[in-house]
Amino acid sequence: ALPISAVASGSYPAAYYMMGSEDGAVPSMCGIPMKWVSLLMLVAQTVSVVFAMRLSRTVATDGPRYLNTTAVFFSEVLKLACSFLFLSKEQGGVTEAAQVVVKTFTRSGSELIKVSVPSLLYTVQNNLLFVSLSNLSGAVYQVTYQLKILTTAVLSVVILGKALGATKWSALLILTAGVALIQLPRGESSAGSTPSDGNAAVGLTAVLSACVTSGLAGVYLEKILKQTDSSIWMRNIQLAFFGGVLALIGCFMQDGQQIAEHGFTQGYSVLVWGVIFLQAVGGLVVAAVLKYADNILKCFGNALSIVISCLMSAVFLQEFEPDLLFVLGTMLVLVATTLYSIGVPAPVMRLLDKKDRARPGSPADSSLSAKV
Repeated sequence: ALPISAVASGSYPAAYYMMGSEDGAVPSMCGIPMKWVSLLMLVAQTVSVVFAMRLSRTVATDGPRYLNTTAVFFSEVLKLACSFLFLSKEQGGVTEAAQVVVKTFTRSGSELIKVSVPSLLYTVQNNLLFVSLSNLSGAVYQVTYQLKILTTAVLSVVILGKALGATKWSALLILTAGVALIQLPRGESSAGSTPSDGNAAVGLTAVLSACVTSGLAGVYLEKILKQTDSSIWMRNIQLAFFGGVLALIGCFMQDGQQIAEHGFTQGYSVLVWGVIFLQAVGGLVVAAVLKYADNILKCFGNALSIVISCLMSAVFLQEFEPDLLFVLGTMLVLVATTLYSIGVPAPVMRLLDKKDRARPGSPADSSLSAKV
């Protein structure tokens, strides 16, 4: 199993489950290596979910707009179905998978209570993402949401007792600085990054809260995963089940009156169902990348996703005009995420090492003087 802090996805990770090819052959699809196929899937899913969600929250509708609480519920139901299919494949049949599910759910009440905690956090997080994309442009949301790396790292240190090296702490400082530049107030004459129909304060609060809940849920889940022998797909079924129940309760607690007046699926369209599908399969795509590609390719895909999201937000949605601060902040975020994930590139390390050796007073310089 991979540590959750290494994945830190927008929704709960569908798999930290990485397996190599059993026969040693390079997996491919239509002659294309699977590592590149999975990378394209990651970029396409990341960009499309932001673009589709933003569009679904801003496009003009004839009747009432769809409720984000019901969308989160259907997303959890779809995750549950997908996880059960994978468990069935793992167990060798639907009947065997059903038996495992029943056994796991009836084995320990305390374990179920533990799983319900991250389920609640992820349900809250997913609702917050809808709120943030209702008030922020896709580009600003995408870059700001990278702060989940910071919250996950800090909570890993506090809760799990992990130690971060100087490189990772430096990356986190760069990440914070980059997001701060993007969120700096602009004058009226400057092109803003918040759509005219959105509330910047609400959007920023929502996305920052989503970063906190994402980090807390991920770290908590990593802690309980170390205390269980359940299959990762079984764990995902538990998460999706409790997430669906909690999301359904949230639907009627927050939007009960609107549901009674206009129905549970009010405002639903092909676009809305597309958003739900993209939200549900996000973790599966991340799993594919982790299985067939390496962390460097994942970082490249993440960086490419941010750049494409910014371009689509500015060109197609025309909801903001990137200024110098936004470009500089985005570059810092890209550098920080890469630095945190894969460290300082080897050529840079060699260059720094050469400079350190050539510096007067360095050990290498002292030994050379002694020889002379």
